[in-house]
This record gives sequence, C-alpha cells and structure tokens, in this order.
Amino acid sequence: MISVENKRQSLGKAGEELAARFLTESGLTIITRNYRCTKGEMDIIAREGEALVFIEVRTRRSSYRGWGEETITQQKARRLQAIASYYVVQQRYTSWPCLRFDVIAIRWTGENPDTIWIKAAF
Repeated sequence: MISVENKRQSLGKAGEELAARFLTESGLTIITRNYRCTKGEMDIIAREGEALVFIEVRTRRSSYRGWGEETITQQKARRLQAIASYYVVQQRYTSWPCLRFDVIAIRWTGENPDTIWIKAAF
C-alpha cells in the first residue's frame, strides 16, 4: 500500500525532473538540484547568462488547495532568499552575482502536464 506521503513525494520528484528538463531545453545550465543547507532546501539552482537563478518547483494535480504558483508565501520567499544568500557565501563568489528567483509550477491534471515558468517571481 502506497501512503499519501509517498504519492506526494513521487509527484514532487516527477515535477522536479520535468522542470529540470524544461529549464535545460530553455537554455539554462543546471548547477545543482535539491541543494540543502541549514536554512532549508532549494529545488534547482541554475545559471542563465550572468544570473544565478534559484528555482522553486511546485507540482499539483488539482487547484483544490491552490495551484503551485499560488502557494508561495512571503515567509517561503524569505526562506528561499536566505538559502540563496547562504549558497553564494558558501561558494565564495568574489563578487555578488545577479540573483533571480523563479517558480516553475507543474499542473499535472491529465496525461500531459502544463509547465508554467514565472521568472523573477519575487
């Protein structure tokens, strides 16, 4: 028997795989995935030109509790910004790079999921 939590994790993992493929096909270079630090976890860190792009992936099967892009709270945005700052310091960049925060929302309501890319989401 598959638990609800396992189904949710499987859906999230599939959404992150789809998002990574989508971003690569869109010309971004994936630096790392599932970056973890004391501040939390960042789904994807990528580069687009000179910008470091920090990406939160949200995958949903329905809008029952809001679509993924609707669920990023100010608190979540602040946490993601703290993770990005931690990453930049940890990587010892000699100058502060341009940072961007994107959201990839995967709406998996049928056979073919819809991918919504919100650049500079916050």
